[in-house]
Amino acid sequence: MKPPLVYDVLVLGAGAAGLMCARVAGGRGRSVGVIEQAKRPAEKIRISGGGRCNFTNLYTAPANFLSRNPHFCKSALSGFTQHDFIALVEKHRIAYHEKTRGQLFCDSSSQQIIDMLLDECGAAGVTLHAGTKISSIAKGEDGFRVMTDRGEMHGRALVVATGGPSIPKMGASGFGYNVAEQFGLGIVPPRAGLVPLTFDEALLARSKELAGVAVETVIACNGTKFDEAMLFTHRGLSGPAILQISSYWHDGDAIQIDMAPGLDVFAALKEMRRDHPRQELATGLARLLPARLAHWIAGAGGSAARMADMSDRQLQAVAVLVNRWQVTPRGTEGYRTAEVTLGGVDTAELSSKTFEAKSVPGLFFIGEVIDVTGHLGGFNFQWAWSSGFAAGQSV
Repeated sequence: MKPPLVYDVLVLGAGAAGLMCARVAGGRGRSVGVIEQAKRPAEKIRISGGGRCNFTNLYTAPANFLSRNPHFCKSALSGFTQHDFIALVEKHRIAYHEKTRGQLFCDSSSQQIIDMLLDECGAAGVTLHAGTKISSIAKGEDGFRVMTDRGEMHGRALVVATGGPSIPKMGASGFGYNVAEQFGLGIVPPRAGLVPLTFDEALLARSKELAGVAVETVIACNGTKFDEAMLFTHRGLSGPAILQISSYWHDGDAIQIDMAPGLDVFAALKEMRRDHPRQELATGLARLLPARLAHWIAGAGGSAARMADMSDRQLQAVAVLVNRWQVTPRGTEGYRTAEVTLGGVDTAELSSKTFEAKSVPGLFFIGEVIDVTGHLGGFNFQWAWSSGFAAGQSV
């Protein structure tokens, strides 16, 4: 048998958080080995942002994150900010642009961010073991022993940066939760986040003609609202507003959708009835909404075709469908299309400054595997950079 490979730090997962941690730890003179089961590192970075990687957000703040402990993220976010990551991007001369609402994307390709991280890791002496499967992990007096299909590896410290189960076709799994449970750490039940919502069969049958229609909205659920675009799909609803609200939605909850934000549709319809009495309802609504959506709502109202023949009560019913449409989704599309995983390793088990497990010296958890989840728009990558940096400074 060949002797084990021995490192100061073993990082499990060569994604955003893992590579950032490895880079920082290596830069501090630690010997670092990164174990990645996939043949290529950072697959989530590669596909993100339509292949251009929404790598951070100019307006990152603790309010953009969900967790049982909303204060946990504050230390890491202040220790390595969005501006610190932007400085790293600029150091590598990667051209980028702001798309909307502070979202920063590469001008060219997300591969530039991956190459930047790998170059930084290389300069820090980090060793990457890609395409390596882990069979077991054990803790001894001198650290952690990790058995892999390429032999045994030892690390004085072990950093778990394996993410959550979202997008399983890329190899995502709950492996990190298993490690946490092996060492007695609690888990906040995980679920799909930033994910499209689905309709029941009856509503889907009535709305299938709307697939592909997009509309600006304000969407509310459980005291939270987002004002972004919504997209009808052949399964239900998607688009930025739906992905955002999905993180606050639970089974059985209704969501309220305003498809004409800032417009009193009842008042607008009454004005149309006065000025254009012979106009059909669908034609009038098409002035306010996409044509297919307008015809669908006009049909759903079950009202007379001409504006002149409609009572105030009928107009009000139509306006409610536009300004305050209540819909109860059947569910979500699940981890298959979820951008992130909500829940994870309970933050009560970890130091918010170092990300070390309070009950297991030398064991760290960073990134998506823990119970901190960002909004859509670059916030989850920033959490990866910030948490990875904090742990890298401590291992």
